[in-house]
Amino acid sequence: MDHFLYRDGALYAEDVPVAEIAASVGTPFYLYSTATLTRHFQLFDEALEGMDHLVCYAMKAASNQAILKTLADLGAGMDVVSGGEYARAKAAGVPGERIVFAGVGKTRAEIRMALEGGIRQFNVESEPELRVISEMATSLGTVAPITVRVNPDVDAKTHVKIATGKAENKFGIPIGKAREVYAEAAALPGIKVIGIDVHIGSQLTDLEPYETAYRKVAELTEQLRADGHSISRLDLGGGLGIPYAPSNEAPPLPSEYGALIKRTVGHLGCEIEIEPGRLIAGNAGLLVSRVIYVKQGEGRQFLILDAAMNDLIRPAMYDAYHDIVPVIEPDAGAEQQQFDVVGPVCESGDTFARARMMPPVESGELVAFRSAGAYGAVMASEYNTRPLVPEVLAKGDQFAVIRRRPDFDEIINRDTIPPWL
Repeated sequence: MDHFLYRDGALYAEDVPVAEIAASVGTPFYLYSTATLTRHFQLFDEALEGMDHLVCYAMKAASNQAILKTLADLGAGMDVVSGGEYARAKAAGVPGERIVFAGVGKTRAEIRMALEGGIRQFNVESEPELRVISEMATSLGTVAPITVRVNPDVDAKTHVKIATGKAENKFGIPIGKAREVYAEAAALPGIKVIGIDVHIGSQLTDLEPYETAYRKVAELTEQLRADGHSISRLDLGGGLGIPYAPSNEAPPLPSEYGALIKRTVGHLGCEIEIEPGRLIAGNAGLLVSRVIYVKQGEGRQFLILDAAMNDLIRPAMYDAYHDIVPVIEPDAGAEQQQFDVVGPVCESGDTFARARMMPPVESGELVAFRSAGAYGAVMASEYNTRPLVPEVLAKGDQFAVIRRRPDFDEIINRDTIPPWL
C-alpha cells in the first residue's frame, strides 16, 4: 500500500500533485510519503502487539534525517551499520538506548563512538570483533551490551547479493560454534551478554526460511540458558520483501510475520527486536524523472530519461524491476508501446528496463519509478559528475525539500589541486 494515487488525471503524493513538486524542485528527484512511512511502521509495531518488543528501522534502506525523525517520533529504534549512520541517528534525535549497531566490520573508532554516545547493543559478528569491543569498553570504564550474530545456514531464497544467512556468506558466527563464542564472551571484561542476533537476507517473499532460522534460534536460546547465560533479547533481523512488479505475488504481510515470531520464539519470554527497512521505506518513495528524448533505434524504441543509474542503481546492480508510470494518467484503454528505458550516463548498463510495455509518453513528460524509497537515494553517486538528486517529503497537502541538489561548483570545489600542478 502507498499514498501515490492518480486523482483527476494526475499522480499525487498524498494531497500534492507530483507535477507541482517537479515544477518547483526540478527533475530528477526522490519523493517520499509521510503517511506511507507511518502506516508501514505501524503495521510492524501492531504485528508484535502483546510482546515486549522494539521495531528498529534498518537505516541503510533510506537514511535522510527527515525520514529518521518521522519514524523515531513514532517510537522506532534504529539499526545502524556504520559510524556515519550512528551519527545520523543521533542527529535525528534518536537516543543511544534505541540504536542497535550491526555490521561485519566495525572499526575501533566506530565502537568508541557508540560506547561514548550510548548504544542499545552491538550485534557481534566475529571473535576478533568481540575482543576489540571488550578492550575498548574496558579502557573506557564501561560495559558493552552485546548479542552474537549467529549464521544459521538457511537459504533465504532471495538474490545472491542480498542473502546473508548461508554458510558461505561473510556474516555472523556459525550457529554450531555459538556456545563456544558465548562462553568466551561471558569471560571477557567489559562485555555483557544480553541475547542472540540473526539475519538471513533481504527481499524475502516466503516465511519458510524465517521459520527454519527462528526455530534454530529458539533451540540455541535454551542451550545457552542451560549453559548459564542470561538470554533476554532476540534480534530477529528484517528482510521482509515488497512487490516490485504489479504481476508479483504479494509477499507475506507483517501480521503473518508477527504471528510466525510469536509461534516460534514467543514462549521464550524474550524481548523481541526486528529490523525492517525495505518494507517501511520501499513503497513510501518514488523517483520522478523527465523524458529527454524518445529515440527510434534498430528494431527498438528508447525512452531516454534525465534520471540515470547513478540515481537509481538497483536495476544495473541487481537486475531489479521497478514499475515505471506516467505522471499524467493515461487514457483508459491507451495502447501500450514497447520501450527500452535508459538514462544519459555513458554506460550500456545505464538501463532501467528492456522491452517494457508502457503507455506512450513524449519528450518533456514526467514518469515515476514506483517502490524506489529503499536503496535508492542512499546508493546514489555523482558518477559522470551528475549532482545527487534532491529528496522531497510530502505530508498531506505540504511538501519540503529534505536534501537539496548541489550545484556543479559545490561538487568541483571539493577537489583539491596539489601545489605542484
